[in-house]
Amino acid sequence: MKDPTAPPSNDRKKMMFYDSSDRQARLKIRCTHDGITQSQFFRMMISGYIDNDDLIYQFIKEYKQRCGMQGQQKINKIEGLRKHSKQTEKKFALKGEEIEDIFDVIEMETGL
Repeated sequence: MKDPTAPPSNDRKKMMFYDSSDRQARLKIRCTHDGITQSQFFRMMISGYIDNDDLIYQFIKEYKQRCGMQGQQKINKIEGLRKHSKQTEKKFALKGEEIEDIFDVIEMETGL
């Protein structure tokens, strides 16, 4: 069965990173338990991260704090920017599709 989350073969980029064999085995077991492939799992997580999903954002923020991956000042700055962005979206009632439509109109008007 074809994976509906996979991009077309002419638009694929391979992403690779290293982790321990134990964590890889545990991931494989969890994915099998949930009925998804590792590729589907990573595409889901990447989509949530790119789309600024609140649950993914909160998890990453807490993880960075717990593991000391980023200073509190930087975390606070990112939080402030995120809040400002959400306020702007709400103020102008902008959604992802509407923003794309705006860029399409600009492209048609300017020929860029």
